[in-house]
Amino acid sequence: MGARKRLRANKIKEENKSKAFASLKNVPTAPRKMRLVADMVRGMEVNRALDVLRFSPKEASNRVEKLLLSAIANWEVKNEGERIEEHELYIKEIFVDSARILKRLRPAPQGRAHRIRKRSNHVTILLASKMADDTKE
Repeated sequence: MGARKRLRANKIKEENKSKAFASLKNVPTAPRKMRLVADMVRGMEVNRALDVLRFSPKEASNRVEKLLLSAIANWEVKNEGERIEEHELYIKEIFVDSARILKRLRPAPQGRAHRIRKRSNHVTILLASKMADDTKE
């Protein structure tokens, strides 16, 4: 690895130490279905997002809820002794990336075969505090 690349990688690592985020890899749900749930909660206050996810009928909402709880726990570790309610935590970023695709064959008429693509995804949630955003501006 070159010097510039290593310096850039170290800078990104240092920036990530101050952020509260959580990521979920290789979720066996199509990214399109997961993005519907991610779009539902993007920009919401954390407690409201948890309520929306808890009562959503979509199967992907269970995984996103669990991931959001993990991101909240990560925030609490980085900000010891501080309460979520006072900081007005909200979901700053949530994005869904495509992961590996398992390719399977399904028998079709007249000796043919159709390809079945079983998609999976990666989800990342980044939390921010409205109080911290106000002080920066």
